[in-house]
Amino acid sequence: MTKYMTMLARILRRFSIQTWELRGYDTFAGEWYPIPGRFFSERAARRAAQHELKQLEQMQPTKYSGGQHGIQDQVYIVHPDGKMIRYPPGI
Repeated sequence: MTKYMTMLARILRRFSIQTWELRGYDTFAGEWYPIPGRFFSERAARRAAQHELKQLEQMQPTKYSGGQHGIQDQVYIVHPDGKMIRYPPGI
């Protein structure tokens, strides 16, 4: 995390500004990883998650990875209260 991102996180926390984040899960390795960005609405986080899935499809095509039902990485939206929901919902 850069110095500026750390400073931004402190300011947001200090003024109780709620933000959503994204987190990735490497299904093959069984490890979580951060996805850069903070979002001020759930809608913005969903758009970013959709964009992230499109990038995953390019890097880990369904044809070879089995897609979201195979070993393709997964994307989760982290709500301000810490609750994580897989995107897209229902998978």
